[in-house]
Amino acid sequence: MNPEFESTPKLGFGCMRLPLLDPADQTSIDVEQFKQMVDAFLEGGGTYFDTAFVYHGGASETALRAALVDRYPRDAYTVATKCLAWAAGSKDEAQGNLATSLERMGLDYVDFYLLHNVGGERTAKFDQYGMWDFVKQKKEEGLIRNWGFSMHDGPDALDALLTAHPDADFVQLQVNYLDWEDPVVQARACMEVAARHGKPVVVMEPARGGRLVDLPERVAAPFRAAAPDAGLASWAYRFCWNLPGVLTVLSGMSTLEQARENVAAYRASKPFSAEERQALDQAVATLRGMASVPCTNCRYCVKDCPQGVSIPEIMSLLNLELMTENRDFVKGLYQWQAPGRASTCIACGACEAMCPQSIDIVHQLEVAAEHFEG
Repeated sequence: MNPEFESTPKLGFGCMRLPLLDPADQTSIDVEQFKQMVDAFLEGGGTYFDTAFVYHGGASETALRAALVDRYPRDAYTVATKCLAWAAGSKDEAQGNLATSLERMGLDYVDFYLLHNVGGERTAKFDQYGMWDFVKQKKEEGLIRNWGFSMHDGPDALDALLTAHPDADFVQLQVNYLDWEDPVVQARACMEVAARHGKPVVVMEPARGGRLVDLPERVAAPFRAAAPDAGLASWAYRFCWNLPGVLTVLSGMSTLEQARENVAAYRASKPFSAEERQALDQAVATLRGMASVPCTNCRYCVKDCPQGVSIPEIMSLLNLELMTENRDFVKGLYQWQAPGRASTCIACGACEAMCPQSIDIVHQLEVAAEHFEG
């Protein structure tokens, strides 16, 4: 691993869910509280701040300037930001994101620049707009120190991208203990692909958007028994902090209390004991046991679907709803994880005829449309 990466603390500050003055206005960031969070994070030994061109409607980058860049010397921190090219209307717009981000943050260069959420059909826009050559050029010009990409896709897609773009410096992947063996996310397999290509990983969603902090009591019980004083968030972060090949683990902090708790957990972190590992395995087994759709992501169902419904992804989301008991959270994931909507199903039955698990897919899609599209 790059020596610069090895010295990066494993706790990263995600700036996607910053505190707001007005909950109805995503741009109304509470900059004064954010300053206190930045202070606590840096005092605790953190250095890595992660934002994006689109976070908080662009206000995340400007708030980062006020809370961090204008208050600390440049060698006290590193900054990552991202370009969401597939949402841009033109090549000029996509490539112009970098200059805008640097201006918003008051920086001459960005330490880590990511092509944001590649994979699937989205990758075509990055190819069309020449983003791969663009980031390499800007690295040569000194505007980018390291470049990589983030993705929500499987190990095959990751392997193809890293094979096509071997000079990427790092990747950003969704990794957590719930997704580690998940047949759709396949976090463990993705980490193994990154390791084979020699790419360090920035971990995103270590707490599954906060859901691994807000667990049903029957899931949390093994954690509380093994370590009564440890917060549920610390279990999620420790799982990721101790994985090999991790550059840093992003925590999307929203309050000063969260920043202090995460810093304290990081400074006290150590590998799981045998008892703690058993508690983690028991909690995961309980979560998995709450899932009622026995989908294994074999994907036989999608081959002849005339509507292109995202069947395996939707089955996984139905299971996640049962595991987390939080429909609103899963409904938010559905908006981007399932481009082939459940409601477009015409009940032809082609999927059920191909399913080796004999899942009542048509009915489950009806349930998904009711739960996630209503």
